Amino acid sequence: KMCVLTYFSLTLHGYLIFSSPGYFQFYAPWCGYCKKLEPVWHDVGVELKTSGSPVRVGKMDATAYSGMASEFGVRGYPTIKLLKGDLAYNYKGPRTKDDIVEFANRVAGPAVRALPSKQMFEHMLKRHDVLFVYVGGESPLKEKYNDVASELIVYTYFFSAPEEVFPESVTLPELPAVVVFKDGGYFTYDEYEDASLSSWVNKERFQGYLQIDGFTLYELGETGGVCINSLLQNLLKTLIQRVAKEYRELFNRDFQFGHMDGNDYINSLIMGEVTVPSVIILNTSNEQYFLPSEPIETMEQLVQFINGVLNGSAQAYGGDGFIQRIKRVAFDARSTIMSVFRSSPLLGCFLFGLPLGVISLMCYGICTAESDDGSDDIDAHKREGLTDEEEEEEEECQRTPELEGPDEDEEDEAGEKDPDEKKTD
Repeated sequence: KMCVLTYFSLTLHGYLIFSSPGYFQFYAPWCGYCKKLEPVWHDVGVELKTSGSPVRVGKMDATAYSGMASEFGVRGYPTIKLLKGDLAYNYKGPRTKDDIVEFANRVAGPAVRALPSKQMFEHMLKRHDVLFVYVGGESPLKEKYNDVASELIVYTYFFSAPEEVFPESVTLPELPAVVVFKDGGYFTYDEYEDASLSSWVNKERFQGYLQIDGFTLYELGETGGVCINSLLQNLLKTLIQRVAKEYRELFNRDFQFGHMDGNDYINSLIMGEVTVPSVIILNTSNEQYFLPSEPIETMEQLVQFINGVLNGSAQAYGGDGFIQRIKRVAFDARSTIMSVFRSSPLLGCFLFGLPLGVISLMCYGICTAESDDGSDDIDAHKREGLTDEEEEEEEECQRTPELEGPDEDEEDEAGEKDPDEKKTD
């Protein structure tokens, strides 16, 4: 049964620190994404309870308890956090039951799990596409490994094992060591060549070649990596897979290889049109992208294109400069308007037509008011340019008609009085 938390910050903190881990959804009643997540979130609670997990699942109305939401850094809805002791872990993965449950089971457990036997090691190797293992006794490297595991447990599992659990084909140059098993092989962390352990783990947590979607690009953006992406076609897919495997030592530190189905997402990302099939290199750190000058048909052409990006000879497009940001704002606004009109033309006319009509009426009113007051402004400007004597003369000229007698027309009218009226006079 899922608990709904609607109490104070102190109660929530006390509950989390001294009891089991808590898995919470911060939501807003009006949020459509929150309503879509509601049945999934209910299934998550049922799954964790029936499996015997110590994780307690709940939710909180962030609009009613805005102070609590602000305290936990909630900036959008829905926000999912797993609170363990005095640590808060953000969930940023796909909003499916299996992914959310898997995240809870991974983060709620120990940061580093032990693999005491060969059977356990082989079982975990089959379950996980990427497996990090620390081998050795107490050392400064182990302390670093534990710190990295606590930080990056949100992305992958971390294990420790004695050297005896590995197959005979696995040979380590020295102990202690950190090893990653993936892509049918294993790779060892080198403190002198691979910089910090955290950076190395953050890079190696991806397979050498993978299917890329929007979420994967977001994660790659956090690592600052460069993604080589083929818009699906069997020949290009095979070429990139071969390069990813055969040129790992040359390109692995700078590039991530993969493919994407369709070109809609890429088109919105580069604000242009990319034909299918094609190869594109995305720099997730500065939003630049590279396109080959000619269609790629051989592995040699692909390697030459990648080397051109590395040495700076390839033409770069896009970026995160000021002009590109302005273009992005205009592109997003245009895309939003077009999507509204495509989904509901009447609603689009109402949303955009009504404000435009009001603004037009306001502009018309302002322009009309200025034209009416224009003559008064002109007279005022004329008066400002006159001297005192000229102003007196102008006033005398205005009074003169009042002092003069009646006009000739009035005299004629008086002279044409009826004789009887004259007698009466």
